[in-house]
Amino acid sequence: MDSALIPKGVRRCSIGQFALFVGVVGVVLLWGVFAMLLCWIKGLNQTNMNDYYGFALWIWADLAVIALGGGAFFTGFLRYIIGKDELKNIINYAVLIGFICYSSALLILAIDIGQPLRGWFIFWHANVHSMLTEVAFCLSCYFGVLTIEYLPLILENRQLDKVPFFHNLSHNLHEVMAVFAATGAFLSFFHQGSLGGVAGVLFGRPFAYREGIFIWPWTFFLFTWSAAACGPCFTIMITRLTEKITRKTLVKQNVVELLAKISGWMLLTYTIAKIIDTWYWAAVSAPAGGFWLMDFYSNNPLYGPWILITEVLICGALPACILITKSGRKNPFTLMIAAVLAVIGVSLNRWVMVLQVMAVPVMSFDKWVMYSPSWQEVATTILPVAYGVILIAISHRYLPIFPQERELNPIEN
Repeated sequence: MDSALIPKGVRRCSIGQFALFVGVVGVVLLWGVFAMLLCWIKGLNQTNMNDYYGFALWIWADLAVIALGGGAFFTGFLRYIIGKDELKNIINYAVLIGFICYSSALLILAIDIGQPLRGWFIFWHANVHSMLTEVAFCLSCYFGVLTIEYLPLILENRQLDKVPFFHNLSHNLHEVMAVFAATGAFLSFFHQGSLGGVAGVLFGRPFAYREGIFIWPWTFFLFTWSAAACGPCFTIMITRLTEKITRKTLVKQNVVELLAKISGWMLLTYTIAKIIDTWYWAAVSAPAGGFWLMDFYSNNPLYGPWILITEVLICGALPACILITKSGRKNPFTLMIAAVLAVIGVSLNRWVMVLQVMAVPVMSFDKWVMYSPSWQEVATTILPVAYGVILIAISHRYLPIFPQERELNPIEN
């Protein structure tokens, strides 16, 4: 029965090996579910959040996965709007990864609000003056778009495709996918930007506060830019990791190189913009508020000056230079290093824009306050990772995610 569900012409591991793998990851998933239920039943006193850290590990994870899920909207934009036809061979996986990231983001938010049964309040009792309201609407709508984009892959399952209705529905959805890609790009631009805009308008937090254009601070554009630059790197990283685990070549090198080249130039221009923004903030904005650059950094290991150098130079300029060079993209080792560094860089950026914003003392009587998450926070942050691994495993086993798999692995035909 299991073999009848596997895509035709490809080989998969035995059902026993697959069940063992899913079972091991499932244990981690259940650990996270247990911690999630504790937070819902007993409340947010299960966390180590306090008056200093109203936003903590969960919100960092939320912003990080949203940025990494940006590979879906940007790859879709390149494939359907710009017309980079080669990317059709990786767009399915980009959509799957985006679906996982955005569903994980919504799950994290459901845990963070403490009372998920009241989650609908943000839609029915919307605060129209809050950028977070726009984020909630766009995030939910784009998740709906990703669901529609993922649906044809499910319907192309070997058995489901035999049903005429499902076959025709899948075909028709593919025909109009450009409309959903354009809608997704529009929604992503605003919710990615608004997440950065929230930090940029915090005039009481000079570490995050930025000037801007009209109502949008610079961070609005930097967040969107970084997601478009680093999201595809995350897609490349997970693709290569999947190939290592399955011991197969799933996507041709020219497809990966094209996505890496575009991502590299996006990352380079973003890094230049980030350096300009940082210089202006340190030389003009912060002094205007009575602060100097080193006032925002501490000798403690979490918030030392190393974090700025690591984010901008090591995880920004370095991977950008690797990806824009032909030799850097063609070398599997340097390509993977660049993708990993870019992923770390955008995650580190979200870390400082959530945790360090809260930690920096802004009053003369304030002090640096460290933050250590509870095990419940750690478990619920790992929960989406386990869920993502399981969904990728199931999708790879039963759905035609990679159009080039049969061609690149002829021994299985």
